Amino acid sequence: MIVRTPEPGDLPHLRRCVALARHAVKVGDEPFGSLLMLDGDVLFEDFNHVSGGDNTRHPEFAIARWAAENLSADQRRAAVVYTSGEHCPMCAAAHGWVGLGRIVYAAGAIQLLQWRREWGLDDAPVAPLPISAVAPGVVVAGPAPELIDEIRALHARAAGVELD
Repeated sequence: MIVRTPEPGDLPHLRRCVALARHAVKVGDEPFGSLLMLDGDVLFEDFNHVSGGDNTRHPEFAIARWAAENLSADQRRAAVVYTSGEHCPMCAAAHGWVGLGRIVYAAGAIQLLQWRREWGLDDAPVAPLPISAVAPGVVVAGPAPELIDEIRALHARAAGVELD
């Protein structure tokens, strides 16, 4: 297990993920946004699409599927996934099976669980396992303290919770 703090150069990409998460909320979905980068280029980006009833339509899962179809094994290993929220176990497994490289996230799964409990909301139906418990060989960086308040506010807004 290798967990690090995001580097300053990661922040612009994480900010883009937050913008995608903000867009997801605007269109009535949950606040998650992610992108896939290789050699400084954004190859794919997406946001949550679970509001239609398919709770597997996470952007990190879409990235894994896209990468499997469009990149070589070497390219996948060299790619970086940036995301507004730490991968759920489903997405971490997809990431590991596809053989993608480093993951950098803005807010952690345990943070989200704590916020939801603080707001009196139900826990998610899947345990908030750390990425390293599901895909132990993946290098992970997160959370990004600079973005936590903004991510928390997006989750509150999406859940209909008014913050003080």
